[in-house]
Parts: sequence; structure tokens; C-alpha cells
Amino acid sequence: MKKNALLILSLLVVGFFSCEDDETVEDGEFADFLVARPLVMTRAEFENGVDIVDPQPIDESGKIYAYQNYIFINDKYKGVHVIDNSNPESPMKISFIKIAGNVDISIKDNYLYADSIMDLIVLDISDLDNIQIVNRLENVLRDNIAWPAAEIFEWEDIDYDNEILIGWETTVERRRIEDVQRDLFFEDVATANDADGGTGQGGSLARFKIVDDYLYAVDSHNINVFEISDLENPQDLEDVFAGFDIETIFNRGNYLFLGSMQGMYIYDISSPATPTFVSEFRHGTACDPVVVDDNYAYVTLRGGNFCGATESGLYIVDISIIETPTLKVMYPMDEPYGLGIKDEMLFICDGSSGLKVYDKSGVPDLPQLNHFKDIVTFDVIPLEEQLLMVGDGILYQYEYLDNKIRLISSLPLN
Repeated sequence: MKKNALLILSLLVVGFFSCEDDETVEDGEFADFLVARPLVMTRAEFENGVDIVDPQPIDESGKIYAYQNYIFINDKYKGVHVIDNSNPESPMKISFIKIAGNVDISIKDNYLYADSIMDLIVLDISDLDNIQIVNRLENVLRDNIAWPAAEIFEWEDIDYDNEILIGWETTVERRRIEDVQRDLFFEDVATANDADGGTGQGGSLARFKIVDDYLYAVDSHNINVFEISDLENPQDLEDVFAGFDIETIFNRGNYLFLGSMQGMYIYDISSPATPTFVSEFRHGTACDPVVVDDNYAYVTLRGGNFCGATESGLYIVDISIIETPTLKVMYPMDEPYGLGIKDEMLFICDGSSGLKVYDKSGVPDLPQLNHFKDIVTFDVIPLEEQLLMVGDGILYQYEYLDNKIRLISSLPLN
């Protein structure tokens, strides 16, 4: 009855002030909210969701991975595009590895490890014309689906008997403030009562990392540890609880650096089967990948609706004393995503503001060397001979110059 009364009252108000006061009424009663809706697939699609097919147009380019003369680009929740990069000036798409719910991969000695929602898939890629599925570990990545920091979740239509949640789609929508506040109240009450040898190179947004004979895969809460000395038969070891909203993983020496929406966590892997907590650097809520050199960690924080923070920037954290990481300086950015380091150069994918290149030899001072504008950037990998960058459905490759970089090719993935 209350909802009907509100609706009638709203219609009367709109009709009465239709010519002159509509904007004032709407501004006072409505606001923008981040709305999350589930992305699902049928159980049949999931159970038959691994296959190798001909090259496909990319739908939503995700993370990038380099191995030998090949580049692997994730198509979010769908699988991996395989690109022959023998000639960086003319890369070629050669196949698509269909993996239901896939977001991350890592490769060692021609064995590719990939997530398929909560399962870990192992593929033999020694012959890329004849990729073989060799193993599937079921339900070993139990918290692999990250929940967005949305204000409204609309998921009532999921058929739990026949569908599987694979992720979330978020949009900004204008809603009546009173309706949202009432709905959030009832949702909070309901939730409270229902608590139950040769490895490749990924970018800073990766959640998979191989170190020697171990694969570390972070989900929203844990470090999932797998012993992979027998490459075809990973052993699922004890998970290590690492906090909340874990997003990325980076390795340097005997340490893992985890980026989360709350901060950066450092773990010691001197005993590789049992990562142990060392220290943390806390910041306000924001999306947070990290890369590391000898004495500094470089952390990009992206604000906005999904990530929580209102400001975006590059945080440079002194880790010379690993037990007490300390903020050195913060540089404002627009909407940073992935980043990478090569010798004395720091590369930052600043979203629609392009690719930015800095000289980090005098850290904390960061003079800018290059700025590639008018491109959308997402993830970057600095290789020995060239720089790989993906953004907005295009693979870009650059060559290193003395203090700068130069574009040598771009490959549309659509």
C-alpha cells in the first residue's frame, strides 16, 4: 500500500510541476547508485565449458600473459585468445581456448593453469595446434568470484538448480533514494539472519603466480596454494587466509605482495607451502594492483563507484624494511589500472587517459618520459625486448628506446 501511495503521489507531483520544477524534484528525490546484476551460465555449459576452437573476436579484453613467442589474452569469463608473436610487428591470432568463467592463467613448461569459476584446469600446450586438457581439480577455488562494492544487488532471478554465478555486471543507475534506503534495510536484515622451469609472465592485475614448484592463486579471501612439481597433477594444499577483497598477486624473491581494496599485504614464502604474513600497508578502499623493485612498491589506487575511493593515484611505498612498509609519496592519476617496471622505467595504464611512462631512477621523484594519449589502457607487461599493453580490445606493442618507447604494432582483437 505504501509503495502504491508513493507512486500515485510521485505521478501527481510530476504532473503538477511537469513544465518548470521537474529537475528540482528529481534532484531532491533521486540519486545515482551502482547496481550489480549476476552473470550466469547453465550448469551444462559449465560442465562442457573447455574446448579449443578457431580464433574468435574478443568480447571484453581482460588480463594479458606472455609465454615464449606467444601472447595469451583473457576474454572475461569466456576463455583465452592465443596470439603468435614470433614477429612482434605482425602478431597473429591462432586459436581461442574456451574456458567457462575464466579470468586468470599461468604457465610453466608448456602446462597452462586456468581458473574455471571454482575449478582449476590444466592444459598441455606443448603443441598449440593440438592443445590437450589433462586435468581438472574441482571446487578448489571456492571464493574465486569477487563481489563488487555495489550499493544494490539484483539477483532474485538466479535459478540455483540450473545456473552458476560466474561474475557481476555493474551499471550506474538513477534510483529513488527512499526506495533504495528501504530496500537496503531489508537486505541487511535478511543477510544477518542467513550467515552461513619455464614460466610465463603476467601483468600486475594477475591473481595467479607460479614460483618454482608452487602455484599461488588468490581469491577474494585466501592464498590458494598448489604444489606443481608433477605438472599434470597439482596438489591442492592448505589455503592461507589473507584478508578481504584480495585482487592481485606479485612476487619478488621470497615474498608475495598482495593487492587488495584495503591495502597491500606482504607474505614470506621461504617455506613455499605455507606463506606467512609479514606486514601490511593500509590505505582507503580502492582497487589496488602492485609491482615491486628492490626498495619500493608501486601501488595504483583507482577510485570511482566500483572501487570505493573518490581519488585515484600512484602510491610509492618504501619497503627497504620489509616489516614496516611506509608511504613515501603519492602522485595523482585519473583512472589507473595495471602497471609495470623495466630497468629504470615505470609504466602505468591510466585508463582512458592513456599509457604513461616515467623515469624512476630518482624515486621518489618521477619525471614523465612519454604519454601515449587517445588510447584506453588496461594491462601491461614489460618484456626483455618489447612492452605489451592491452586496452579496449587492442593489443599494442612497443620497443624500448634510450629513455622512451615507440609503438611498433597494434592488433585489433575484435
